[in-house]
Amino acid sequence: MNKKIMFWIDNNLSYFGLAKSITESLGCDSYAIFDVTDRAKKFFKKQDIVDFKKIWFYHDHIKDYTSEPDMDYLKKFEERYGINLFLLAYNERSLYQFNKFYKFSTKEVLLILEQECKLFERIIGEVNPDYLIMYMPFFHYDNLFYRMCKKRDIKCLILKVTRLNSESCMISEDDETVKINFEKSNMQRTFEELEEIKNGSSLEKRGVKYYLTSSKQELFRAAIDYLFFSKNSNVISHYTYFGRTKIKVLFQTIFDSIKTKQRKKFVDKHFVREIDNDDKIIFFPLHLEEEIALLVIAPFFTNQIEIVKNLVRSMPIDYKLYLKESPVGQLRNWREISIYKELMELPNVKLIHPSVNSSLLMKKSSLVVTISGTAALHAAFYNKPAINFVDTSYSNLSCIEKVSSFDELPKLIRNSLERKVDLSELNDFVEHILKNSFKFNLNELWKLHSDFFQYKGHLADVEIPEGKMKSFLELHKSKFDTLAKEHIKQIV
Repeated sequence: MNKKIMFWIDNNLSYFGLAKSITESLGCDSYAIFDVTDRAKKFFKKQDIVDFKKIWFYHDHIKDYTSEPDMDYLKKFEERYGINLFLLAYNERSLYQFNKFYKFSTKEVLLILEQECKLFERIIGEVNPDYLIMYMPFFHYDNLFYRMCKKRDIKCLILKVTRLNSESCMISEDDETVKINFEKSNMQRTFEELEEIKNGSSLEKRGVKYYLTSSKQELFRAAIDYLFFSKNSNVISHYTYFGRTKIKVLFQTIFDSIKTKQRKKFVDKHFVREIDNDDKIIFFPLHLEEEIALLVIAPFFTNQIEIVKNLVRSMPIDYKLYLKESPVGQLRNWREISIYKELMELPNVKLIHPSVNSSLLMKKSSLVVTISGTAALHAAFYNKPAINFVDTSYSNLSCIEKVSSFDELPKLIRNSLERKVDLSELNDFVEHILKNSFKFNLNELWKLHSDFFQYKGHLADVEIPEGKMKSFLELHKSKFDTLAKEHIKQIV
């Protein structure tokens, strides 16, 4: 009997190419849930490139916003799956605090949750897949589907970029909230040798190379396509687009552009670019807002301002807290200037310019603190202890402590300042990652896709001509085949 594989495919479209390679290589029964816009949907409804046994378009099933929510069903669903629905929904960027275009009522949110829970239960019951293949979930609904599959003992193959190196990937049954268990390896690399392994994986390099590259010409082309050729039907069919009329989007884009320039001027003028060698440093890299690291991995610790204030209250009097803005902060228009001013007024705090090298800051720090960031792991390569606020994949390293409560933070900081990194243990962790990962630049593939289809990422809702899709899949066949090969290793 053929293996039954469920694919989650979104506007990134990389998983469509992966589904093609896996289906052709494995001869499996493939199914797919599509989280795509209306213009892309036209292509997927009629395509015959991938032989899916059945497909579902997620947004087609979220249509009722006026009925009374079935609270009894939602309560029993939470009990059945052990899932706190509002923990997922409250941090959803399109439902609450980050939505600039539409304010959802509690009733609407409950109806969205009810419809997607029933949809996913229906799909799982009908297909009963052997495997779920998806990228690490970003939103509340793909996270919900993933957790439901886990509860139903469906093997989940989650592709993610390793925190060790941005040019390698691994496939895991778990997301980033689950600790990696690693065994003794007997490897004896030095700190310098381990640092060489992780070199090239910094967020600064990834940001400049993949996220901050843009084109005014492509932006102009995207604007013309959206304003004059798109029907903008998503504003009706997709709740994630509610309120996004063309005129509102145009004015918001102009407004955001102005704000971004003003905030960047403030950052350039007031943020520190030089490290004072006399400072005793605790380093806290600020997380980019509206991202998975906070909303999904650390849902109870999204208020970075309060966390910074608690760090200031808790650290020894002779230390300085260095706060470094994310090097890709412009993707979210930087932060409000009022927030920067509030942080600057805190005692023993210095705001560090995003251009300053994070590795240099770690080397000169006594302690690194993050909410869920990779910096806590990378600190170990410089023999620096770290503190996290949640469990992550690397939390089994003894040099990384987790905050249990803010009351314990002063003692935890003092104890951590005395802690040393166990070099043997770090070797064991690195060896585990190396053995369970493969060389693949996923960020590059995503950029190739956005450049080819989406005006360098400026417009997600685009037409997909069949010939263009076939050309893209053929042009990058080796990349999709590599990904497929690594997934198939987990299946056969």
